[in-house]
Amino acid sequence: MTSLTERAELAANGTVPAPAPQYTAPEAGAALPVFDFEDNEAYPTPEMVPVHIAWLRVRHDVRSVGKTDEHKEKDKNGRPYVKYNFRGVDAAINAFGPATLRHGVNVMAVDMAPSYRDTKSSRGTPMREATLVTTWQIIGPRGDSLPLLKSAGESLDSGDKGTAKAQSLALRALLFNTGMIPTGDPEPEAVHVERGEAPTRTAEDYRDEIINPKTTPGRLEQISYELRSARMLHVLVQNESGDEETLDALGLRHYKERTGGGA
Repeated sequence: MTSLTERAELAANGTVPAPAPQYTAPEAGAALPVFDFEDNEAYPTPEMVPVHIAWLRVRHDVRSVGKTDEHKEKDKNGRPYVKYNFRGVDAAINAFGPATLRHGVNVMAVDMAPSYRDTKSSRGTPMREATLVTTWQIIGPRGDSLPLLKSAGESLDSGDKGTAKAQSLALRALLFNTGMIPTGDPEPEAVHVERGEAPTRTAEDYRDEIINPKTTPGRLEQISYELRSARMLHVLVQNESGDEETLDALGLRHYKERTGGGA
């Protein structure tokens, strides 16, 4: 296969290069070619098409992703059994990775907005909830890109893996949703944690989190939702200046300060 560099050299020497190979969509159900990426000659040069065409070809190659991952639990005798199958992030990457390479498409995270809160499982185990909104850029072989896309991931973890899990779920959501991949019934996650009753939070707890400079605008939005659900928006607290202010007004003021005055 003649590379773009070789074609340019041939043209400069007055030799008409062979036409670039045209993309041929694989038949439905056909096995896709596997390339040896250690051998440069085996790696195809992607056709220089607009990003929306390249992404359409990625979608055409992927077509569907099966529920190949298993969530296992143990019965009352301690014997493991498969409770359900699901499509995990590895299945998404295994399907989209070769297809994006084949068509010269890059999927890149350009911004992440995390928020966290403490909660408990149904058994009372302390857990950390991570919610992550990620902004993605899909770049085609010519360097043009689709409009920025966002996806969210949420996880519960008792250790330090909550953010990584949320990132993986956000990527999976982007690939499956943007790729329009049929998934059938709503799927549970690989790690299923039943939520218990969230610990009751006081107005002062919310006040302290709102005025904390490390609290992100995304978390302030989530706090506003929590306060509305708990009917605590108009509870008066003592703000950082020692004056009384409602939690709603306090949160809105700090949100504007941290977003440059945006509503």
